[in-house]
Amino acid sequence: MALSRFYIPCQSLAKLVPHSRTAVTSVVLERLEQKKKEALLGGGQHRIDAQHKKGKLTARERIEVLLDEGSFVEWDQLVEHDCTDWGMDKTHFAGDGVVTGTGTVNGRQVFLFSQDFTVFGGSLSAAYASKICKIMDHAEMVGAPLLGLNDSGGARIQEGVASLGGYGDIFLRNVLLSGVVPQISLIMGPCAGGAVYSPAITDFTFMVKGTSHMFITGPDVVKQVTNEAVTQEELGGSGAHCSTSGCAAGACENDVHLLLQTRRLLEFLPSNNTEKSPIRPSSDPADREIPALDNIVPNSPISPYDIKHIVEFLVDEGDFFEIMPDYAKNIVVGFARMNGETVGIVGNQPLVAAGCLDINASVKGARFVRFCDSFNIPLIILEDVPGFLPGTQQEHGGIIKHGAKLLYALAEATVPKLTVITRKAYGGAYVVMNSKHIRADVNYAWPSSEIAVMGSKGAVAIICRGDPDLAKREEEYIDTFANPFPTAKKGFVDDVIMPRDTRKRLCADLKWLRNKSQKNPWKKHGNIPL
Repeated sequence: MALSRFYIPCQSLAKLVPHSRTAVTSVVLERLEQKKKEALLGGGQHRIDAQHKKGKLTARERIEVLLDEGSFVEWDQLVEHDCTDWGMDKTHFAGDGVVTGTGTVNGRQVFLFSQDFTVFGGSLSAAYASKICKIMDHAEMVGAPLLGLNDSGGARIQEGVASLGGYGDIFLRNVLLSGVVPQISLIMGPCAGGAVYSPAITDFTFMVKGTSHMFITGPDVVKQVTNEAVTQEELGGSGAHCSTSGCAAGACENDVHLLLQTRRLLEFLPSNNTEKSPIRPSSDPADREIPALDNIVPNSPISPYDIKHIVEFLVDEGDFFEIMPDYAKNIVVGFARMNGETVGIVGNQPLVAAGCLDINASVKGARFVRFCDSFNIPLIILEDVPGFLPGTQQEHGGIIKHGAKLLYALAEATVPKLTVITRKAYGGAYVVMNSKHIRADVNYAWPSSEIAVMGSKGAVAIICRGDPDLAKREEEYIDTFANPFPTAKKGFVDDVIMPRDTRKRLCADLKWLRNKSQKNPWKKHGNIPL
């Protein structure tokens, strides 16, 4: 009532605004509309057409596919660089080559940047870097995942060290956000020079087949320095990084496929390190028996089988999101759900190198385990490991140090940790693969399991050297150790279970372990053997 004296009708208010001021406002609005139109076009229609001819989406088109419809809110659309050297003062584009902002994926908040190759080849300036840093800071502040869509030629040479400083600002935030919110890098074009270190620090890096490349130095420099002729694809394509270097977690056929797979991955992940592992309602019964598992392990200890088949039988609806499927194939890692709850799966793969642990498998497994532990995702270990791969190549390559990474990661982890020994668990690898001795919460063995220092033939050759009847001694060794009972007798496995009951037991254990609370001794940080 008393406030009515402050009310002025809009018509009356308009009369109080000077005509000149109204004219100025109209001009500003026209300029604003024009600038926003220009920003939406990036480097211009001809460059957009060139992007499409390469089979690539534009920065904004990628955002439209990735985010929920209508959820994107753009920040800093009108930012421009302030460089005046080398003629840069004559060329400006609204947004300066990167689109940044926030939106939702399946209803959950994310922050993202999408590099625009149509503007200065997506090259990074100081202003461009400040836009990325702003959304990184907000991702940390509210605890939301950070997504980086990379399509850039690298540093903007005309800006010199200012551009390099921008990369440093981004790298610092990548490090500070590590283990705080999930960080996912999508390589959707070139990513060269120092720019590659941002994806390298993030949790997962994915590429597009044929159109994405990552390398520190390109083919021209390699040719000048080493006289080695190599193509971009051979040097830094998805094939090189997904199967040889291990720098990428996977590759997709095209931009749309990659963006949709990223949406799927995010469904498995919590938004930050304070949240529990996500739970999604499932129609797959937690107590479902799986009779097919009773016969899935061959009778012969040297016959292979596919550990992925066991994974698909165990998890909800057989839905398994594998990470790094083409690298270190002797170990399988990825995300799935048990009774609706996200879990991380780590399994030895008998189809490849008999499931032996080697340098690459150890590094792959350790990094995945540490991600799961950082974000409160329970771990299920499916173990069939005859040991660490022998040979001079492995020893000289540092298998002692690298193998210790997996040991360190699993011993350090405080999330729920469950192990199922399906067949072999030999030597030091038995300890490494989440044994009771390194704080596993629940350990099961199938009747087909063999838990020993080493295989029967090698063991008998050592302990019965000179014995005329080694075959008989080998039979005795098998009767003694090639079964789960000695380990169960010592309490190193909690139960010997029928394979068909595995899902039922794991789901029940995960339910009571959801309230697990375990802390490591205080330290600034551990010194994992890098």
